[in-house]
Amino acid sequence: MSKLLWTPSKERIEQTNMFRFMGEINQRFGKNFQTYPELHQWSVDNIADFWTVLWDFVGVKASTSYTQVIDDPAKMPGAKWFEGAKLNFAENMLKYRDDQLAIVFQGEGAEPVRITYAQLYDQVARLAKSLRDMGVKTGDRVAGFMPNMPQTVMAMLAAASIGAIWSSCSPDFGIKGVLDRFGQIKPKVLFTANGYRFKGKDLDSLEKISGVVNQLPSLEKLVVVPYTQERADISALPNAIHFQDFISREDGLEIEFEQLPFDHPLYIMYSSGTTGLPKCMVQSAGGILVHHLKELVLHTDLKREDNIFYFTTCGWMMWNWLTSSLGVGATIIQYDGQPFHPDAEVLWKMAQDEKVTVFGTSAGYIAALMDQEGQPGKHYDLSSVRAVLSTGSPLSIEGFEWVYREVKEDLQLASIAGGTDLNGCFALGNPMGPVYAGELQCRGLAMDVAAFDENGQPVINQQAELVCCKPFPSMPIYFWEDPDGKKYHKAYFDKYPGVWHHGDFITVTERGGVVMYGRSDATLNPGGVRIGTAEIYRVVENFEEIADSVVVGQNWDNDVRVILFVKMAEGQALTDDVINKLRAGIRQNASPRHVPAKVIEVPDVPYTLNMKKVELAVKKVIENKPVENTDALANPQALDFYKDIPELSK
Repeated sequence: MSKLLWTPSKERIEQTNMFRFMGEINQRFGKNFQTYPELHQWSVDNIADFWTVLWDFVGVKASTSYTQVIDDPAKMPGAKWFEGAKLNFAENMLKYRDDQLAIVFQGEGAEPVRITYAQLYDQVARLAKSLRDMGVKTGDRVAGFMPNMPQTVMAMLAAASIGAIWSSCSPDFGIKGVLDRFGQIKPKVLFTANGYRFKGKDLDSLEKISGVVNQLPSLEKLVVVPYTQERADISALPNAIHFQDFISREDGLEIEFEQLPFDHPLYIMYSSGTTGLPKCMVQSAGGILVHHLKELVLHTDLKREDNIFYFTTCGWMMWNWLTSSLGVGATIIQYDGQPFHPDAEVLWKMAQDEKVTVFGTSAGYIAALMDQEGQPGKHYDLSSVRAVLSTGSPLSIEGFEWVYREVKEDLQLASIAGGTDLNGCFALGNPMGPVYAGELQCRGLAMDVAAFDENGQPVINQQAELVCCKPFPSMPIYFWEDPDGKKYHKAYFDKYPGVWHHGDFITVTERGGVVMYGRSDATLNPGGVRIGTAEIYRVVENFEEIADSVVVGQNWDNDVRVILFVKMAEGQALTDDVINKLRAGIRQNASPRHVPAKVIEVPDVPYTLNMKKVELAVKKVIENKPVENTDALANPQALDFYKDIPELSK
């Protein structure tokens, strides 16, 4: 049984948006729901009614109302949402034009930049006019190769106001990684900063961008945003213009928000691309709008007075998710730089100084802070923080306990999980509910999430495949250059026809929470029994001698054996004693099947640019299979260490 870590007070529950929303459902439909599980069950049984109330509750701004919410709640893929509605995503993000702060930008080692809602509207209006004047139209692609900074948000909103489609990568992507993405979607305009900051160094982006623009014949304009230099030399870059020279100088402009169908494209997002060219997933303006507002307003309990921070780059869906907080009128806090420079707790100092109320980060960041014995709650005043969000990979039980011990006792820790594909979550936080160690609090409202066994049957308290049995509005509307929909169908619907198969391994608990175990395609199968890697990582993370690890299954003697690769902490050696303790710990805390057949030391562990371990790439290398797209990795050279390891041949 999971350990109970936190329960919200009755007063706190009754102040949540979720509680108000439940009251709205009770009033409209004659219900008497008192708990989240009741509300969730009703929401998946009454998809159309749920989204009708949600639309009103979050105040969607539309010039034309919808004729029906969904044409067929049993149809997946292909259900049509909010037909007849005309709206604009950017208009919904810019409902407020007052002097409240919209964005606080903290660049590494720099003074914060503060932008009000009135200033943001003005900047977007001027940028949108410039884009229109150069010929950007509805359906054109506008891309960003940008740090997580205000001008990235402005460019996205300006593009969306016209009905252009936005797509972005962060500046740590390599040239091939950028071209693998933007080369497919053929942008008309590309925004780039002249550089970015990391670990106290100014890094140049223009040399890299020169290798990109020369291979993007669709590009008509390269807009260079000042960051590391006030006015960099861009004379060698074709069609380049400084941001200051591109943005209109007219004052008092009103934005012409194109009124577009609910399913008009807004974003193109990308799969990780570690198994070939990244898939280009096209997501709708209306779908992203209502899905994000559901997650922010209800599950995150976001309100106008909140200051919300998420540590992210523009190459990760959490950037899009954070930016949608503007639709609530909250203040978004952006950080660009290395999160451990100049010290391990720099983000928590920022949380103190900016009175952050919702602090979002990754499980990897929390694990790294634990390794460094961080104690942010002791060193900083975190009285403003009421919620910590964690995603990117499963947060260990020890990670949960560390947050309550070293950050703050009275807060909601919401471990959240979903994917780039839906630009949102399947399981996430419930501000009305308790927090149990290692467990995501709930499945999302109107998300018919289940764990399917190998026979396609839902199971409780068993590890199985994450599926969603009913459609949801943020599903990709299509994949780019996939006219017959074959790639789209293969990605999600081949395994269980009519049911979204996500490729994660989960347990749904008897109380409706979710435990995540990582990718099911990286699942280990020793003796034909499927086990997740998360349980092994959880044990390994408790060993101070080990800095990092990656687990894979190796095909061996008509079976699969578990191989554990470990990166030792500085000054530590992989001795027989450490190996024996590891195996004993895994046997005791996981199961005998989890015990690795081999424990092998490596100098580094490979990660994607979004800081996810690439178990599949390691598995391919040890099986002498090609890894097709190493540009999707943050440290591709790490894979070299896994080639031709003698121990794996015996």
